[in-house]
Amino acid sequence: MSDDKFEFELPYSTPVMPVRLELNDELKFRCHRGVSCWNECCSHADVTLAPYDIIRLKDRLGMDSSEFLKQHTVPFQLDAHGVPGLKLRTNDDGACLFMQEEGCSVYSDRPTACRYYPSGVLSMKAQDEPTDEMHFLLVKEDHCKGHEEDHFQTIAEFRKEQGVEEYDDLNREWYQIILKKKSTGPAIGKPSEMSLQMFFMASYDIDRFRRFVMSDAFIKMYDLSDEEYDELEKDDIALMQFGSRLMKQVFFGEMSIKEREGAWEKRIEERREILEYRKQAEIAEHQRKQEEARKAALESGSGTDKDH
Repeated sequence: MSDDKFEFELPYSTPVMPVRLELNDELKFRCHRGVSCWNECCSHADVTLAPYDIIRLKDRLGMDSSEFLKQHTVPFQLDAHGVPGLKLRTNDDGACLFMQEEGCSVYSDRPTACRYYPSGVLSMKAQDEPTDEMHFLLVKEDHCKGHEEDHFQTIAEFRKEQGVEEYDDLNREWYQIILKKKSTGPAIGKPSEMSLQMFFMASYDIDRFRRFVMSDAFIKMYDLSDEEYDELEKDDIALMQFGSRLMKQVFFGEMSIKEREGAWEKRIEERREILEYRKQAEIAEHQRKQEEARKAALESGSGTDKDH
């Protein structure tokens, strides 16, 4: 097994070393309103978001994705190449904005990391294997009294109880992209700024990504059926999954989305024309400024001669 891995961040920053578990390992834990540490983990929230997390939350709040990102997230970098990530915004004291005295105000649509706590998932991939493996972890922190509850269940049962299986299934392809990007980073190098923007839009800003996919420029580039475009226009999940395919194509050259014949060459030619136009415009602007400077110097010199 290689060291290549990507793990969910727990919703509470902790120096405690996690214990690795498997699906059939037993967990002794229960969180409920009567436990003495109620809301403690949400009072120090550090929640990383995945694509399906954002879809659930923005729909719950009745927002489009751009507005949700603006109001409820903060950016960070997933790796040294600047691949963008998002965390839930907190108040000045570090508490989750969705925390209320009675508990989470978006509980049925809470993010993956919150569903897993105090567990988490660890995705690992052997260098000679085509797919990743899922393992799990457990953190016991001093503040958390849920571990003292007399309630036993396997990790598999815990995942089902917390409704996290659906989240894992829908986010899995995105996690695989992060894992592959990490493991092949030196080979593919730092992504272009345009690729990083595409990653951000397809991963997080699903409503803006839809406008991009439905644009004339995109339709001229990619050969999708009317039925496919209709689905992408109406279905966030289908669009999210399409975004993962597109990111694999952009990052790793996995050509699963058919391009129209000659579209790439035409696009390069159009870009060449745009770059040439910009170049000529910059040259003209530079010449204009030089001419203005020359005239100003001449006028200044003439004024000095008159004084003498």
